[in-house]
Amino acid sequence: MRNQFITYGAALVVFTWVVALLIGTHYWIPILLSLLYLLGIYNATQKKHAILRNFPVLGYFRYFFEGISPEMQQYFIERETDGKPFPRHQRSSAYRRAKNLSDTVAFGTQLEINHRKYEGIKHSIYAKAPKEELPRVTIGNEQCSQPYSASLFNISAMSFGSLSDRAQISLNRGAKKGGFYHNTGEGGISQFHLEGGDLCWQIGTGYFGCRDEEGKFSATLFKKYARLENVKMVEIKLSQGAKPGHGGVLPAVKNTPEIAKIRHVTPGMTIISPPSHSAFSSAQGLLEFVQQLRDLSGGKPVGFKLCIGDTKEFEEICAQMNVLKIYPDFITVDGAEGGTGAAPPEFSDGVGMPLEPALIFVNRTLQTFNLRSKVKVIASGKVLTSLDILRAIAMGADLCNNARGFMFALGCIQALRCNTNNCPTGVATQDKMLIKGLDVTDKSERVYHFHKNTLHTCNELIAAAGRESYDQVDASMFMRGDEFDHLSDQYFPDILGSSQVTKY
Repeated sequence: MRNQFITYGAALVVFTWVVALLIGTHYWIPILLSLLYLLGIYNATQKKHAILRNFPVLGYFRYFFEGISPEMQQYFIERETDGKPFPRHQRSSAYRRAKNLSDTVAFGTQLEINHRKYEGIKHSIYAKAPKEELPRVTIGNEQCSQPYSASLFNISAMSFGSLSDRAQISLNRGAKKGGFYHNTGEGGISQFHLEGGDLCWQIGTGYFGCRDEEGKFSATLFKKYARLENVKMVEIKLSQGAKPGHGGVLPAVKNTPEIAKIRHVTPGMTIISPPSHSAFSSAQGLLEFVQQLRDLSGGKPVGFKLCIGDTKEFEEICAQMNVLKIYPDFITVDGAEGGTGAAPPEFSDGVGMPLEPALIFVNRTLQTFNLRSKVKVIASGKVLTSLDILRAIAMGADLCNNARGFMFALGCIQALRCNTNNCPTGVATQDKMLIKGLDVTDKSERVYHFHKNTLHTCNELIAAAGRESYDQVDASMFMRGDEFDHLSDQYFPDILGSSQVTKY
């Protein structure tokens, strides 16, 4: 669109000037078009806004209705609390934090506060001063010889293929500057992941990047990449919240020769990952695979990711840990709320356990089998805000991953076109013309600031609650609507029952 605008726009401006000079009137038309053309040239060369780089004039319609004119969006399009899966006020907060702007809001909450549905943090009248140091969590039990100090908040799994090369470079450079890890997604390790940021290499059912010609797991290829300095952890993907029990899909239009080379597949074909692993088919096999990968990687932390379905299967895995004496270093719990992966609506809407009950179940099950001290729990599933992070920790997580928040930091506008290759911001596409609109230098800074400012707000929240550290974050820190009913039952009837009070 940008190149076409420059070429055809110039031709149109010249044509209108020629016509105006020939007829000797209506000079306002070429003057107006010339001004629009100059504005478009400026937008095509600026590096702050991907939409305007890709759509130099038409892009203003989006900003007019959604950003520059809040009155228009308020009355005709979208209120602050509208929008799915993330409402406008949450997206706006992510954008402001990514741009390192003030994220404060005026005139009170815009949420419809219903005391029976309310959920919030119990602040303390003896609040603490927030700490400046951002929290970190060590991952790796006694069976791991290379433990890793991870940030509390990290980039969740998004493959090169689902995201563009510039998006991956921006994420990795931001992770490097901020000291947090970048999960590769199941598409393998590309050169765009190797910008100096820490990596969690995800191994999916397709074994992309470590598969043989038959699509089976290749120990030789795995060892080659797992021992890269950038790779700090390895994650075996059993299932994901967007489509648990359903293999991943890379559309043919996104399967470029470059991506196919990284994944060791044939270019130009739709690539469907199997729904389950071929390297194992039982709890024992899974744990033995964990140990195999830990040995091949040189002792780096290895864990697995899953969306909880049949709870008995997870209990069986925990039981086998004690039998085999093999303990994964971490378990990533994905919620059924879904994530960046495209899926049939029935899977997104009706398969798997939501994140909150899943975290509670995993935490309690690990405690029941005396495994909690050996295994870190990572929450992954719509953990966008600082409040989401603290809520996940209170439910049993040690740290959190997020994908869509970091996509917002890259400029994602929630256009919901991730699976079409037509992402207008150049984030979730392999269209070279659209990708050119994403400036790596600017977006990597936004990734860094989004992470830093989100965790800084976490520090402020626990300080407001009077807590000294994240170890003190638990469910007692939160209040819910049913507690207010309990207070009413406890105190209000006595007051009404008193002879000193007139009843109406």
